[in-house]
Amino acid sequence: MRLRIAALLLFLLPLSACKQHPSTRPQRKNIVETVYASGTINPENEYTVYSLVSGTIVRKLVHDGDSVSKGQVIYIVRNEAQSALYDAAKQAFETAQLNSSETSPIIADLRLTMLNTESKFRTDSLQYIRSKRLLDSGAITQSQFDDMSTLYTLSLNAKRSAEQRYRSTVRDLAVAAANAKSQLAAAENDLENFSIRSDADGAVFQTMKELGEAVRVSEPVAILGERTKRTIRLAVDQQDVDRVEVGAQVLLKSDITGASIYEGKIVKVYPVMNVADQTFRVDAEFTGTIPTSFVHSSVEANIVIQKKPNALVIPRSLLLPGDSVLVVSDSKNKAVKVTTGILTLDDAEILSGLDENAILAEPK
Repeated sequence: MRLRIAALLLFLLPLSACKQHPSTRPQRKNIVETVYASGTINPENEYTVYSLVSGTIVRKLVHDGDSVSKGQVIYIVRNEAQSALYDAAKQAFETAQLNSSETSPIIADLRLTMLNTESKFRTDSLQYIRSKRLLDSGAITQSQFDDMSTLYTLSLNAKRSAEQRYRSTVRDLAVAAANAKSQLAAAENDLENFSIRSDADGAVFQTMKELGEAVRVSEPVAILGERTKRTIRLAVDQQDVDRVEVGAQVLLKSDITGASIYEGKIVKVYPVMNVADQTFRVDAEFTGTIPTSFVHSSVEANIVIQKKPNALVIPRSLLLPGDSVLVVSDSKNKAVKVTTGILTLDDAEILSGLDENAILAEPK
C-alpha cells in the first residue's frame, strides 16, 4: 500500500525533508514520490532441478557453492528394475542386429535353401525339356512325361517359395532390428534420466539430497543459478503497480547488511496478479554494489515514481480533506483550496493556491 513507504523514508533523507518541520510556512525543497515494495534477492536464471525418476542416490557429484557446466551430472540415481530393462533391451538389440546382418545364421540357412531349390529346379527343368522331346519322338509314354512335368512344377514352386521366404525374412529381420534399436534408445533415455544433470552453466546454491537417500519422481533435488548476477524479485501492491515503469530507480535495503542503501532499476513488470496477497511481481537489478553473496535474503525497496527539485512543499498533516489548508489571515484561519502534486507520507507538494509567504495553521 502507498502508506507503507514509511518503512523506508530514511532512504530519501538527501532528497526530502525530515519529519520535523521548523515552520508552518511552505518551503522549497526536493520531494520524491515512491512506491514501497518488499521481496528477495535471487540468483539470475535461478531454477530448481527435479528428479525424473524414483530410486536411491548412489552418487552425489556436487556440493553447495560448486560451479557447474551445462549437462554436468550432479546426482546419479540407481533403480534395479530400470537397469534390468535396459540390459534386456540391449540384449534384444544385439540379437536382432546379428539376425539381420550378412553373417546371420537365419539368413544363411534361407539363402542355402534358396540355392538348393534353384539347383534342383535347373536339374528338373532340363529333365522336363528332355522328356518332352522324348515324348514327341515316342521314346516315353505320356504317363512318364506327366511324372516329370509334376517334378518340374514342384521344383518351380519350391524355388519361388524359397525366394519369397528369403526376401520376407530379410525384411522382417530388418524391421525387428529397427524396433529393437528404438527400444534400446528408449531404455537408454530412461536410464539417462537416472543421471540428474545441470541445465546451464552456473553455481549450485543448495543441494537437497545426500548419498543413500531415496528420491521420488518430480522431487526437487537442487537449486542452481548464475553465480554473480542477481535478480531482485519484488512484490508491489495492486494499487501501485500501474505507476511502476521499466527503468525506474530503486533504493533497497537488506536485513543482512543493516542500514546500507543499494541502488537498482526496474527491469520487468509482470502482468499477472498473485491472488494470495494481491500483489504483482516486479523484477529489478542492481546498478551498483551487490550486497554480499547470499541469496534469498529479504529486501525492502522504494521505487522512485517521480522526483522534483525545489518544489513548494508543506507538511502533509496540514492538508485537509478535499485538498485545502488553513491559512492565518488577520488573526483568523481561512480555508484555502490548493492543488497538490507529489504526496509522500510526510509532505505534500503545492502546485497552486499558496506561496512561500503564507502562514499555515494546524487543523483542529
